[in-house]
Amino acid sequence: MSLKRRRTHAPKPALDYDVICEHCSSGDSPAELLLCDKCDRGYHLFCLRPILPSVPKGSWLCPSCSHSDTKKPKSFPLVQTKIIDFFRIKRSSEETLTSIQDVRKKRKRGSSVALLKKKKRKLLPFVPTEDPKRRLEQMASLATALMATKAVFSNELTYIPGMAPRSANCPALESGGMQVLSKEDTDTLNLCRTMMKRGECPPLMVVFDPLEGFCLRRFTVEADRFIRDLTIITEYVGDVDFLKNRENDDGDSMMTLLSASNPSQTLVICPDKRSNIARFINGINNHTPEGKKKQNLKCVRFDVNGECRVLLIANRDISKGERLYYDYNGYEHEYPTEHFV
Repeated sequence: MSLKRRRTHAPKPALDYDVICEHCSSGDSPAELLLCDKCDRGYHLFCLRPILPSVPKGSWLCPSCSHSDTKKPKSFPLVQTKIIDFFRIKRSSEETLTSIQDVRKKRKRGSSVALLKKKKRKLLPFVPTEDPKRRLEQMASLATALMATKAVFSNELTYIPGMAPRSANCPALESGGMQVLSKEDTDTLNLCRTMMKRGECPPLMVVFDPLEGFCLRRFTVEADRFIRDLTIITEYVGDVDFLKNRENDDGDSMMTLLSASNPSQTLVICPDKRSNIARFINGINNHTPEGKKKQNLKCVRFDVNGECRVLLIANRDISKGERLYYDYNGYEHEYPTEHFV
């Protein structure tokens, strides 16, 4: 029997179960039983912690045969010069403090608008942590996760030769239309991007947790200070490609960028090689009330100056220490989240 056949799905048993899951001792759902390529023991995709959303390509080893998968990765050095180089930061810490103060002044001025006029809900820029040392720790946590997943930091959509060109990113192709980001909210988004370039990161910490996320990542993200409702958390970035080129891709983090009426024009963001903190934010189990209560972010596609962009935005106030979650099925309802923790 070929390797590909062996490791795809366990055979459907007749009366007795030929293969059972080592975790739940059941042979039910044989189409979701995955066989280890070393010991031939079976595991349900949804019984693994963290779960696997689909059968991976290539060889796969079970938790018992792959002890290294659960080891905490080596932390990125907490050295300012190394962090500055990793994130290509362009500004000093003294200038950073001035920029943070400017953000606060703008927010205060915005709150003094006449109350006679009905308030429009506007997006807010994230407010970085004031302590420079803590900001370095936050950035080091992200660098650790990126290096562990063999990705480099990027805060942009990237267009690689042989994949989708920039010209394919056209909001007019969106099926049913796409919400246009207002000028004021676009300015807020640009402010967030500028702060990132200066080393003023969102107040977030990437945490290693072998029980959450997916087997390919094992990381999750939590708030490192209070975050207000409607705050821009981050933009979802990575390489842009046509979905038709990625239909057999086993990547666990692809995000729809453009859902076109013509499927051949649909675009996805692939953050496996170039990405930011968005890749490590986990999804909710949207099949249970308990899972839905955990959601504190919303994922929204916008037309930003004639280009499709994906933003993760706080949909309620978020307390310090609270982990971040959003609904992976905001649009297509095709992602298998029923077994999420």
